[in-house]
Amino acid sequence: MNKKKYHILVVDDDDRIRELVKEYLQKNNFLVNTAIDAIDAKKKMEIIKFDILVLDIMMPGESGLSLTKYIKKNNMTPIILLTAKGEARDRIEGLELGADDYLAKPFEPKELLLRIKNILNKTKKSILPETVYIGKALLNLKKLNIKLNNKITKINPAEKKVLENMLSSSGKVFSRNDIGKMANLSKERTIDVMITRLRKKIESNPKNPKYLQTIRGSGYVLWVE
Repeated sequence: MNKKKYHILVVDDDDRIRELVKEYLQKNNFLVNTAIDAIDAKKKMEIIKFDILVLDIMMPGESGLSLTKYIKKNNMTPIILLTAKGEARDRIEGLELGADDYLAKPFEPKELLLRIKNILNKTKKSILPETVYIGKALLNLKKLNIKLNNKITKINPAEKKVLENMLSSSGKVFSRNDIGKMANLSKERTIDVMITRLRKKIESNPKNPKYLQTIRGSGYVLWVE
C-alpha cells in the first residue's frame, strides 16, 4: 500500500519564497499547492482538503492573522505562520487565534519541514478508532451512535465532531466558544443543551456526570478511563 502523501497549502505573496518552499516540500514527498493571497487561498480551500497550511502574516489585502481567524472558525486544519523577524506581537496574536506554530523569516526550509512533520505526527496520534468506550458507553463514530445499557441512541454530525475533538484531547478544558466553533453554534444556551443531550447518551447518571464534566467558569472537559 502506498504511503499517504500529505497535502500542504503555502500562502505567501513573495514569489521566490513561495516557489522555494514548494520545491523543497515536493522533494520531501509532499503534495503542495500555493496561493498568493487570502482570496486565492480561500478559493483553493473550497476545492481541496489540506492537511496543513503555511501562511505568511504580512500579505497585501487580508493579512495572515485575519485569514487564520477566518479558517479557525470552522476548520481544525493545522496552521504554521511565517512572521517577520522580531515581531513577537504578531506571533502571540497568531497563537491566540489558533495557529499551531510559527517560523520567523528568514528561515531554513529544513526547519519548516521539521515543524510540519512535528505537527503531522501529533495529528496522526490523535486519529481515533472507529469505536471507542467512554466509561460503559460504546461510541461508534462510523455509524453515528452510542450504545449504553443495551440501548442505542443516534448522534448527529455536530455531536460527532465535538466528541472527536474532546476524545483526542481527553482532560483538556474546552470553552463554550471552542465547542461552538466545532458544532457551528453561536448561542451559549444551545451549546449547553447539546452537552446535556450528550450526557444523556454517555453517562449512567447524567445529573451527576462522571465523564463529560462542567468546569465552572471555564467550560467542559471529557475524561476517558
